[in-house]
Amino acid sequence: MLELAHPWVLVLLGLPLLMRLLPAYRESRDSVKVPFFDKLLELSEQRPESGAMILSRDRAQRFLVGLMWLCLVLAASKPQWLGPPIEQQKSGRDLMLAVDLSGSMATRDFTLPEGAAIDRLQAVKRVLRELADQRKSDRLGLIVFGSAAYLQAPFTDDHLVWMQLLAQTEIGMAGQSTVFGDAIGLAIKLFRESASDQRVLIILTDGNDTGSTVPPVEAARVAAAYGIHIYTIAIGDPATVGEEALDGATLERVAELTRGRTFQALDQRQLQQAYRTIDELEPAVYETISFRPRRDLHWVPVALALLLYTVYHALGTWRVWRRWRSARAA
Repeated sequence: MLELAHPWVLVLLGLPLLMRLLPAYRESRDSVKVPFFDKLLELSEQRPESGAMILSRDRAQRFLVGLMWLCLVLAASKPQWLGPPIEQQKSGRDLMLAVDLSGSMATRDFTLPEGAAIDRLQAVKRVLRELADQRKSDRLGLIVFGSAAYLQAPFTDDHLVWMQLLAQTEIGMAGQSTVFGDAIGLAIKLFRESASDQRVLIILTDGNDTGSTVPPVEAARVAAAYGIHIYTIAIGDPATVGEEALDGATLERVAELTRGRTFQALDQRQLQQAYRTIDELEPAVYETISFRPRRDLHWVPVALALLLYTVYHALGTWRVWRRWRSARAA
């Protein structure tokens, strides 16, 4: 479909007609006196008159000038070709993943379907890659935490880059402790800068908070005020004791305050099931975005005007050459 971005420019098409209604500028001057004036009259077949002014008129050249003006006005109106409508579905959900990178994540207590044992972080990465493949319309972010919380990947639609940044995470790169209260605080800051109405934070940890600046429960209350739903996934052994003991009560309280839910994942199958349940509890809300691609065509009338300009001068040159040849023949 062809349309003009500035159709009002077409009113300039009538400008030459308006100019033609104005009186022409004429000036009467004595011509140069030459001894062979009579011969010039014979060659030009003109009849001299006092104060007369003879204008060269050629219909073909006038027609070309008119076409050039039409092309220039059309170019100024910016013609565009509109392609067929393209519709895209985009999710309004921002999903932030907070992954524990403390030393206990190196425990090899997860088993693949083929029987091979892998550590907890490898199991988390495998499931998160599946999640990214399934949630192509979500904006994903990634926080890693240990002795401190760090932003590994801001919210992005580019899931390939997100998975590359996930693959670069290593156990211990954020320290050996577990401060998931600070991870919640960092997520709150990022969600505050987000325009999404559907905000989901998933925390994966195998221990208990060992000294966050803001306790996890207090951070959860702030998150609830910003409409953030927190889902906690405990991937440690609940029977563990000591500093690495799993604090299931705190994880449940954090999820409860933010209208989320807590899951226990002792193997990869349970971890996958936890993500499926979260996906069911937090269905994505899609919005349809429609647009029509535009392709500028103003260069077409400009190129045509240049071609007509060349023809115009070629025609004028041919007329001069024809008169010169006729004069020589005479």
